[in-house]
Amino acid sequence: MPRPPESPSGPATARPRLRRFTATEHQVHRATATLMAVCVLTAGCLYLPFLAELVGRRALVATVHEWSGILLPVPLLLGLGSRALRADLTRLNRYGPHDRQWLRAALRRRGGRRAGKFNAGQKLYAAWIAGAVLVMLGTGLLMWSTLPQALGLTRAGGTLVPVVWRTGATFVHDWLALAVVIVIAGHVWKAFGDPESRRGLRTGSVDAQWARREHPLWADGADGADGADAVDGVHGGDDGDEDGRGGEGKEVA
Repeated sequence: MPRPPESPSGPATARPRLRRFTATEHQVHRATATLMAVCVLTAGCLYLPFLAELVGRRALVATVHEWSGILLPVPLLLGLGSRALRADLTRLNRYGPHDRQWLRAALRRRGGRRAGKFNAGQKLYAAWIAGAVLVMLGTGLLMWSTLPQALGLTRAGGTLVPVVWRTGATFVHDWLALAVVIVIAGHVWKAFGDPESRRGLRTGSVDAQWARREHPLWADGADGADGADAVDGVHGGDDGDEDGRGGEGKEVA
């Protein structure tokens, strides 16, 4: 049986895809997710008795936990050299009327939610997790008993950090860590429920039909209509073309 003819752009069954993320953004997300997973797993080994007994080597686990936490912001900081990543960070930090409408529709479990490249839920998650990481980093440094000695910041009477500060930092760190685990679990659950979204982050492109259904303002290039998300006009295909100013939702082969 003869094969169906191919169109000039590829097989007849191929569906158009839109460029969504660059290789740099993929690597930043993967490195950050890996460090976060190490933080969560080592924290579980430090706080849950059955895991502590199973793993052992508490001093090593504590050291891995401390350094993975300190390194957590590094992938993002290194990735700031990417114009595409900076543009997406700007999108995440800008809210428009469509975001309020998206949230109202989501709370009422209604469809027809219009969103730009990132919906309001993704923007809130990004803002919350960024703030939580900074607080966790600050409280973790206060809890790190060997840090003052390592930096030579000790007093004659003991450590530079008062005990009451470390006690308060421990309380905030522990409870915020629990909240972080719950929020990340929700994030992972939502991601597993949307294979095309995961594919977009992994491969850099998404199905055009999915994009027009889930992120119509971005797919149609209308994010900047009211000026709130005008940066959505900046869109690069890959790391070597991140300063390209192609139209939003640029189709790729």
